[in-house]
Amino acid sequence: MSQGESDERGANVRFPPPLVYVAFILLGVGLQYATQLRAPGPRYVAVATGIAFLLAALWLIFNALNLFKRTGQDPAPWKPSPELVLRGPYRFTRNPMYLGLTCIQIGLGLLLNNLWVSLLAALSLLVVHFVAVVPEERYLTEKFGDSYRGYLIKVRRYL
Repeated sequence: MSQGESDERGANVRFPPPLVYVAFILLGVGLQYATQLRAPGPRYVAVATGIAFLLAALWLIFNALNLFKRTGQDPAPWKPSPELVLRGPYRFTRNPMYLGLTCIQIGLGLLLNNLWVSLLAALSLLVVHFVAVVPEERYLTEKFGDSYRGYLIKVRRYL
C-alpha cells in the first residue's frame, strides 16, 4: 500500500448512524410509558407487517454487507471507499443499509405494539440523512466524479 492510499479518509461522518436508530428506538420506548400509542387494527396485522419489515431490512442489510465484504470495503462511512458498489440492492437504492435500519425500527415498533418507535423511524432517517448521507454523497462525488454523478441520476437515494 502506498503512502497516499494509507492516508486516504472516507466521508466526514462523525457519529455512527446505527446509534441514531438506537437512540430513537429508546426514545420511543420512553414515550410509550408516557402515552400508550398502539398500532390500530387487529394485532395479527401489526405483527405480520412488522415481520415483513424486519425481513426486508435483513435482506437489504445483509446483501449490502456481503457486497462490501466481497469488494474488500469497510461499511463504516468514515473509511475510504476503493470502488463504487452498484449491484444487489444498490441497483434500486443508494442507501440500503440506512433504509434497512429504518425498516428495522418500523418493524420493531409494530412487533412491540409501540407506534412511537415506528413513527420515530422517519426522524431517525432524517437525522442520518444529514449526519451521514449528505457527507457520504459529497465524498463519493469528489472521489468518483462523473461515475457517481451518473449513478445519482439513475438510482434514488432511498426508495
